[in-house]
Amino acid sequence: QVQLVESGGGLVQAGGSLRLSCAASGRTFSRYPMGWFRQAPGKEREFVAAISSSGGNTYYTDSVKGRFTISRDNAKNTMYLQMNSLKPEDTAVYYCAATPKTTNWRIASYDYWGQGTQVTVSS
Repeated sequence: QVQLVESGGGLVQAGGSLRLSCAASGRTFSRYPMGWFRQAPGKEREFVAAISSSGGNTYYTDSVKGRFTISRDNAKNTMYLQMNSLKPEDTAVYYCAATPKTTNWRIASYDYWGQGTQVTVSS
């Protein structure tokens, strides 16, 4: 089993940057493909980015391509989301998650979730 804890959220002005971290417990972190998801008020949770277990493959939803970068450090049991050129529409609670399946964007395939961290982008 994997336990996940996000950090790094906060309030930032449009055009600014934040780096989210997701710290994982357990020795098996490096086996799991991971993902970042977000949920804005009144909206469904949506896929943001995913990374393979080795970190060699990454995937992004179209709205964040070129602005966000997902990465991981398996030696530190940590995944990151570097967010640049932030927009007010990026405001949401951001969640990290782990899946025992192949790297993908499907929320239902992710078995382990963190508690979320709030990101607020002011205009």
